[in-house]
Amino acid sequence: MDEVKILIVEDENIIALNIKKKLKSFGYAIPAIATTGEEAVKMAEIILPDLILMDIMLKGDMDGVEAAEEIRKRFDIPVIYLTAYSDDKVLERAKITEPYGYIVKPFKANDLRSNIEMTLYRHSVEKEINQKKASLKGSG
Repeated sequence: MDEVKILIVEDENIIALNIKKKLKSFGYAIPAIATTGEEAVKMAEIILPDLILMDIMLKGDMDGVEAAEEIRKRFDIPVIYLTAYSDDKVLERAKITEPYGYIVKPFKANDLRSNIEMTLYRHSVEKEINQKKASLKGSG
């Protein structure tokens, strides 16, 4: 299997580099780190990562929730939110984008890894189901 590519979207450089280091130690490829929502959408289109770790509160015109919604609509790339905010209002906004996970900072590296693995598995199963549905529609 090819190396899993993960796009990190985090506007705090120290946190982003720490996450990158942890993910690389687990064997994941980190082709880029985006620092704004707009940059995340552009990088998602160019890189087509297997998964995106998205901070919710980003600087710029587009926050993490808006970026995740755009990415979900256009590219079908699973998103796991990483956030320091766990209040109900933020959670409700995040749920609308159908994320694969929501991890509150600070987090343990193994919690991040298990969330990533479950997300990758769930997304692959969903893609397979959708492909089978499409082929059944086409033959019916």
